[in-house]
Amino acid sequence: MMLMDAGAGALDYSPCRYGASKAMFRGPKRDLTQPYVAILGGSASFGKYVAQPYPALLEQALGLPVANLAALNAGPDLYLGDPATLEIAGKARVAVVQITGAETLTNPLYTVHSRRNDRFLAATPALRDLYPDVDFTEIHFTRHLLMVLQRTDPLRFDRVLGVLQATWLQRMVALLAALPTRRALLWLAEAPPPPTADRLGPGFGPPLVDRRMIAALQGMGGDLIKVVPSPAAQSEGPAGMHFPETEMQQARALPGAAIHLEVAARLAPEIARLAASENGATLR
Repeated sequence: MMLMDAGAGALDYSPCRYGASKAMFRGPKRDLTQPYVAILGGSASFGKYVAQPYPALLEQALGLPVANLAALNAGPDLYLGDPATLEIAGKARVAVVQITGAETLTNPLYTVHSRRNDRFLAATPALRDLYPDVDFTEIHFTRHLLMVLQRTDPLRFDRVLGVLQATWLQRMVALLAALPTRRALLWLAEAPPPPTADRLGPGFGPPLVDRRMIAALQGMGGDLIKVVPSPAAQSEGPAGMHFPETEMQQARALPGAAIHLEVAARLAPEIARLAASENGATLR
């Protein structure tokens, strides 16, 4: 099952399962016998430390059940490796996919945990050949791995970056193909999609994903909804979040309550329009 270590004693996330899936998601469990909206994504959409994350606020605005299928540190691999959850998302009236980073995917260079996609499991022979000077035994997270690789040799890291970004595009195409035509990609970050993304920066935006990669998904159909929170919402930081003092740093790296309010307000009219339409829209 998915580890629900979202802040000891901070919030009751009411973990639940849907259908035959073994994964645990944030509850309370929604009634999926009627038309519903499915949210796929990582920690930001899960709403770690936030009592009312944007999926719950969106549900209130739409009057439709919104199943929060996002998971902590998850990427496309979580869904592509879980046919039961993918089937649930595929049957939704509308599916919203938060764009997550290119580092949290099993790829030709390394493998990640099937559900906690930020966990580095092993380097492949290809990565060991590319970086024979790196000791992988003490590396446990993908972000740490990539920081080590970039620091060791930026030129070799460019080859790693190319592999990660190509893998991300392949997986996103596969994920979108399994979802309903009424779907939307959600860009949630402190800034719009950059022209290039070759560094692991701070913040909650998707690492190593650039404008070109998103444009490559345009032929798949669906809406692209960009949410760049206002300076006022970003300045509130962890205000309104619930977390132990020992997790202040983690909380600051995630969207706060004010940002979730803005995301829901931006999504509500777009998702309502999609839910009312007979067919999906064109990515724009």
